[in-house]
Amino acid sequence: MRLTKRFSLFAAAAALTASTAVLAAPTFINILTGGTSGVYYPIGVGLSQLYSNGIEGAKTSVQATKASVENLNLLQAGRGELALALGDSVADAWNGVEDAGFKAPLKKLRAIAATYPNYIQIVASKESGITSLADLKGKRISVGAPKSGTELNARAIFKAAGLSYEDMGKVEFLPFAESVELMKNRQLDATLQSAGLGMAAIRDLSVTMPLNYVAIPAEVTAKVGNPAYQPATIPAGTYDGQDAEVPTVAITNILVSHEGVSDEVAYQMTKLMFDNLERLGTAHSAAKDIKLENAAKNLPIPLHPGAERFYKEVGAL
Repeated sequence: MRLTKRFSLFAAAAALTASTAVLAAPTFINILTGGTSGVYYPIGVGLSQLYSNGIEGAKTSVQATKASVENLNLLQAGRGELALALGDSVADAWNGVEDAGFKAPLKKLRAIAATYPNYIQIVASKESGITSLADLKGKRISVGAPKSGTELNARAIFKAAGLSYEDMGKVEFLPFAESVELMKNRQLDATLQSAGLGMAAIRDLSVTMPLNYVAIPAEVTAKVGNPAYQPATIPAGTYDGQDAEVPTVAITNILVSHEGVSDEVAYQMTKLMFDNLERLGTAHSAAKDIKLENAAKNLPIPLHPGAERFYKEVGAL
């Protein structure tokens, strides 16, 4: 009898311990970003701070990556809960475009929000003499990490302008910071970077050496033939020595999660971001372009049900 009673007490204690463990289980939120000198990383850090303070039991981390393509493949594999990625890369991931770095359709992906636009920014050293896309022929350029969102943008723009990598004197596949270092050392003539305005790498370069900002005309944008690519302008004064506005291309970034993230966590991630946009804008000025009214529009993948619940609550869907 005593043995039975003791066993019952042990069983009750074990059950209590198990239920307490479930209640106390932390919510892991790993945010996949890009290189530390880009825009994704500081925005990811800003989001991690919001979630760490605002979601009970949240354990947040920020992972520097090669950005869009790697982020989407990692999400599909369940190795992250949230990521930033370019809209055209998200569409390619959903459709399994192998040339874009996706061996099969990534059908676990779910959208949290359309965010701010990336601007394709081509800068060249003044001494290179490059002032137009055609001038890139025979020159040395970096186009971003291989099969990154930036590099896919480079391929699309060059093709629309009647150019290819074979036309260049040398093509390097390097992230933003490394590209800038090679330009400083006169080992590159130009770099193409796809990011939010005012990005650290180009700001750094613009105070180091005189630069030319290469325009991407609207007619070239139209020839890309992808609705994700829209004509845009880099405002004058965005960088040191940039006295005139520069026609270019903008592509919306999307905050992406996956179906394995609970509806409640996705809801909280969405709500906390939009409740704290002003604070997020202090992490990087590009976040100031995130607008609630655009967040659920023109998404190439399904909305996460948790995000959808938030947009319905606030009348944005």
